[in-house]
Amino acid sequence: MNERQLEYFKQKLLMWKEDILRESRETLSHLQKETENHPDLADRASSETDRALELRTRDRQRKLISKIDEALRRIEDNSYGYCEETGEPIGLARLDARPIATLSLEAQERHERRERVHRDD
Repeated sequence: MNERQLEYFKQKLLMWKEDILRESRETLSHLQKETENHPDLADRASSETDRALELRTRDRQRKLISKIDEALRRIEDNSYGYCEETGEPIGLARLDARPIATLSLEAQERHERRERVHRDD
């Protein structure tokens, strides 16, 4: 992968991370404002369900940020874009669609097949 492509993916990862952090700040602000006590039980249940869903989403995004940081580290140490399993280059289309990918498409498919087999046991 050439320097221009690495810079493209670095910027893409940084923008993705910033978007997630901005959304997290907005969520935190929203949750702090929404501390109202609903007199209706159904409204209160709905509000609690929404809050739980939002917190689960933020937790998944927190994990995503660590994967983004790992991808940025791989860019810095020149291992970005190479499959962790085979050492072969990961296709640019796959990286564009999933910039945090660590496996080539073929390795990912093998991994998912093995996972399915073991899940069925």
